[in-house]
Amino acid sequence: MTDHSSLAQRLRAAYQLGPIAPLRDGLAPDDATSAYAVQAINTRYWVERGRRIVGRKVGLTSLAVQKQFGVNQPDFGVLFEDMQLIDGGVLDCDAMLQPRAEAEVALVLGADVTSLTATPDDIAAATHHAFAAIEIVDSRIADWKITFADTVADNGSSARFVLGKQACSLDELDLYTCGMVLEVNGAVASVGAGAACLGHPLNAAAWLARTLAAAGEPLRAGDVVLTGALGPMITLAPGDHIMAKIGGLGAVSFTYGESV
Repeated sequence: MTDHSSLAQRLRAAYQLGPIAPLRDGLAPDDATSAYAVQAINTRYWVERGRRIVGRKVGLTSLAVQKQFGVNQPDFGVLFEDMQLIDGGVLDCDAMLQPRAEAEVALVLGADVTSLTATPDDIAAATHHAFAAIEIVDSRIADWKITFADTVADNGSSARFVLGKQACSLDELDLYTCGMVLEVNGAVASVGAGAACLGHPLNAAAWLARTLAAAGEPLRAGDVVLTGALGPMITLAPGDHIMAKIGGLGAVSFTYGESV
């Protein structure tokens, strides 16, 4: 039997001690059930020690990336309050292991979404505002040699997130055709569009809502939902200034500061 607790402890230790080998000795690459069990153990561990959940993130929203991992659905991880970096802020290099960044559409919910059959229209009705966002991902698995199970167990390879200052009503937006440009030090590093995120960012959020409702942990009013990447992620180097610009949502940025 899989020792979920041991795998969870191994991942927690990596935050302080550095990346670890892939979890192949305890998790089959496609074992979603065990991977989410490991994620849940660490979520409970952190909540019991005072961290506060403020939402969820959706990953693997690109069909090409799903094919790479041999899966036919996205994955999700938990967002904690202490993971949020202010727009224009500085991210301490010492807090990261092997970080990357990607631009996303973030939703902040104004109502619970409890339906097992939640649709994109249900998500739109429940959304208070949308924001341009950058997710900083990081892996506790050495050299990013991850399987689907590795990234799920590792809380969706999550690290930090940044929300832009411009709160937008969905009525003002076309999240399907909206373009995205991700810049590093003023140079274009990644481009994409809303349609790259599972066909539409609201599709990703609806999948998440259905999945969490089925698990008895539905999305709640006030939750932040990172809906998934609009284009390829980029690797961070100390001193990099990262800015994402998304059509209709404005800009959001941070600097990956030098180690202290």
